[in-house]
Amino acid sequence: MPQVIRGAVVTPEAVLPDGAVVVDDGVVAWVGEASAAPGAGWGEAVAAIPAAPEHVVLPGLVDLHNHGGGGASFPDATDLQQVRTAVEEHRAHGTRHMLASLVTAAPAVLRERVALLADAADQGLIAGIHLEGPFLSVARCGAQDPELIIDADAALTRELLELGRGHIVTMTVAPESPGMLGPGGVLEALVAGGALPSWGHTDADTTTTRTAVEAGVAALAAHGETARSPRATVTHLCNGMPPMHHRKPGPVPTALASAARRQLVVELIGDGTHLAPEFVREVFEMVGADNIALVTDAMAAAGMPDGTYQLGTQGVSVADGVARLTDGGSIAGGTAHLLDVVRTTVAAGVALPDAVRSASLVPAEVIGHSEVGRAFGAIRAGYQADLVVTDRELRPVQG
Repeated sequence: MPQVIRGAVVTPEAVLPDGAVVVDDGVVAWVGEASAAPGAGWGEAVAAIPAAPEHVVLPGLVDLHNHGGGGASFPDATDLQQVRTAVEEHRAHGTRHMLASLVTAAPAVLRERVALLADAADQGLIAGIHLEGPFLSVARCGAQDPELIIDADAALTRELLELGRGHIVTMTVAPESPGMLGPGGVLEALVAGGALPSWGHTDADTTTTRTAVEAGVAALAAHGETARSPRATVTHLCNGMPPMHHRKPGPVPTALASAARRQLVVELIGDGTHLAPEFVREVFEMVGADNIALVTDAMAAAGMPDGTYQLGTQGVSVADGVARLTDGGSIAGGTAHLLDVVRTTVAAGVALPDAVRSASLVPAEVIGHSEVGRAFGAIRAGYQADLVVTDRELRPVQG
């Protein structure tokens, strides 16, 4: 029996003020204004459900960069229950699909964590794996352990991809890391193995960044049959990279220009801590929602009180909801849920459909599940009905 949900329905293109979503067997059968339901053959079913102007109906959100929550940390998980704890924390707040992000660690630890997370992906707990490191810049390591950062290693990359059994979606890499580009390099290994480079934690200059972006574009075009997405990503734009200066521009303007050309998707941690909300708004105006993935970079403290936590080998102290390394004070991931990021982004002046698209459809397209009945990230006919119902302030009321 089909189910009908009514409210202000947010599609990738617009908000339907009195919208209706018809769900049949877990898939969206029809979506539109309630007044159009009779013409689509759903008039009786929709009329039986009262209008709900106090509700907003969103697609399930999709997070490309998430290290944990609910007190559990993916980089520190040793069993599936710990993975499940973190996932359930975010699912309860509207994130229906997520990549589990690791951090820089010793190769033996990475092998163990990748194997565990591949099991979690097989069970449908996560949508895939994101490796943040270890081929990063020590100068821009942020909360990554600088003692464990190594030069780009194609053999280790291939080993991790094999252990990941097709579930590694992205890997954050610094373009300047020796062994990254060129024949036999890590970029080639990633793309051939069905994963995407995510340029970040980098101290590269503009020329090096542009060379890497162009090499990534060429590699993805050459491996179209194995590539998840035709576009690489940029890990948390501005965080973990030098600030833009007019005489020393660095990687930020190259990333923005490449996103505007639809060569890249840039991640923005729009939680009000990592980036000023006004900056997030301006990036939306510069490159467009289709080229942005809103992310949380959440860690174990998401949904938890202030206190002390762990992120890989690094101790983290959380005060007033901001996570920082206990030693050194660098921001050490986020404590927000993705719905909080959407709310902050909308409050900054970004249109609701744009903010939601960058937190659902765009990251879903990066992950790459596009088969009929399996596609997710939008309220569209034929897509999974991963619906989230909120109040008008974008706070979840069900699902």
